[in-house]
Amino acid sequence: MTQKLIFFDIDGTLLDDEKKLPVSTKQAIADLQLAGHMVTFATGRAPFTFGPLLDELNVDTYVSINGQYVVHDNRVIYKNPLYATDLGELESHAAAGAHPLIYLSHDNWYSNTEHHPYIQTAIDSLKIEQEVIYDPAFYKTGDVYQALLFCEDGSEAEYVRRFEQLEFIRWHDYSVDVIPAGGSKAAGIDRLLEHLQISPEAVYAFGDGLNDIEMLQSIENSVAMGNAPDVVKDSASAVTRDVNDDGIWHGLKKIGLLR
Repeated sequence: MTQKLIFFDIDGTLLDDEKKLPVSTKQAIADLQLAGHMVTFATGRAPFTFGPLLDELNVDTYVSINGQYVVHDNRVIYKNPLYATDLGELESHAAAGAHPLIYLSHDNWYSNTEHHPYIQTAIDSLKIEQEVIYDPAFYKTGDVYQALLFCEDGSEAEYVRRFEQLEFIRWHDYSVDVIPAGGSKAAGIDRLLEHLQISPEAVYAFGDGLNDIEMLQSIENSVAMGNAPDVVKDSASAVTRDVNDDGIWHGLKKIGLLR
């Protein structure tokens, strides 16, 4: 079989509801690699949050921070930080609505608010050990590839209307990803495919979240997890079982990458 390039989202796709890697998924990844295929991640997470998973699955190539930071063979090939001026305007508007922010670099995260319940609830759900640093001014001096805006579901509509230069994608009841307009996992994947000179026919993708929609739509061989919302399933060419029901294993068999 010709080498394939397979992108996997992390939360809800590779990792189950408890943020654990199912045994069947780990074996499926190993089988893909043994067959000569390239396994990669396409995630909204920053690299500092999934280092152990890279080591466990022997992966050195990924599209991270919703396409804003792309790495091949452990080397950065593309990065697309937010403009500090845009972040300053966003912070001013968010402060007026009492909506806190977190700024993500590739190796750490920084909050402009201390001890906010929305931040605590959303971040706890990720089960990431690295603590958020309180540094309201980080966006002025450091590279920020994504902001996390903390607000109730529906509140982001006002931000969407006001900030045309930014994209807002909800990932939690209390939090929204903020990236540059035109940014997405799909755009990051395009950068990697350019770099690798791989034809689209050899590319596959698995995902479950709203931030996976463009990726699943743009890749012909796409699979949505059974735990994905209907709008995500409708964006994919195939649907597999729930992540908690060996979804990756069954999805790979369904599309013929595993026997």
